[in-house]
Amino acid sequence: MSTTALVRRPSPRLHEGIVTHIEREPVDVSLAAEQWEGYVAALCSSGWQAVEVPPAEDCPDSAFVEDTMVVLGDRAVIARSGTPERRPETTAAEQTVSGLGYDVHRISAPGTLDGGDILKVGDVVYVGRGGRTNGEGVRQLRAVFSPLGVRVVAVPLTKVLHLKTAVTALPDGTVIGWPPALDDPGFFPHFRAMPEESGAHVVVLDQERLLIAADAPRSADLLADLGYLPVPVDISEFEKLEGCVTCLSVRLRQVPSSALG
Repeated sequence: MSTTALVRRPSPRLHEGIVTHIEREPVDVSLAAEQWEGYVAALCSSGWQAVEVPPAEDCPDSAFVEDTMVVLGDRAVIARSGTPERRPETTAAEQTVSGLGYDVHRISAPGTLDGGDILKVGDVVYVGRGGRTNGEGVRQLRAVFSPLGVRVVAVPLTKVLHLKTAVTALPDGTVIGWPPALDDPGFFPHFRAMPEESGAHVVVLDQERLLIAADAPRSADLLADLGYLPVPVDISEFEKLEGCVTCLSVRLRQVPSSALG
């Protein structure tokens, strides 16, 4: 099993990124570039190989590469954002994941879907049905993934940008989240509320280590008390654009057989 992460350098127009559910704040693009370097370094120091998707300098939100696709097993579904301005971000992302040997599928009109709306927990794929992902996008994703033996469950989402803005999952399958961001926490059979909003977002680096935002110390302490090793990273400039630790990478956990020759 590989541990490869697709990442993408921030656009010089990052400060123009779309803000939907929070008040706009000034973004320090230079500081964001430093924070991105720190984020990639944290992945690499935890055993991941970073593969850069070519930059999309005219797309302010392009550093949020997770939104361009959903990967499960050897299949990659290229997203089609509910925000038309973000759709050009997928071109180079598709070329990159295709070059790694993945079986590429695409969400097509009238379907819309953002990768940040997808949470994979065991054999269940939760899909946030909100502003960026519509019912047709959910249907098309289900058609691709159901043959792999997973259930695709649509979750209502009205309070935040993406599903993973509200919840992520621990290696043991527990869903952690920020209750004010959720329409109904009852969708998740094992749910634990976190004491800070940014503490609801983790990237599973391995069975012990969890990447988490540096501004969630109480959440990090809670996770440590559960037996995990939090790895904090400062992503404050990306948080001003509704970003979180999951948004800045696509984690590829399986090498397609075609890539092995």
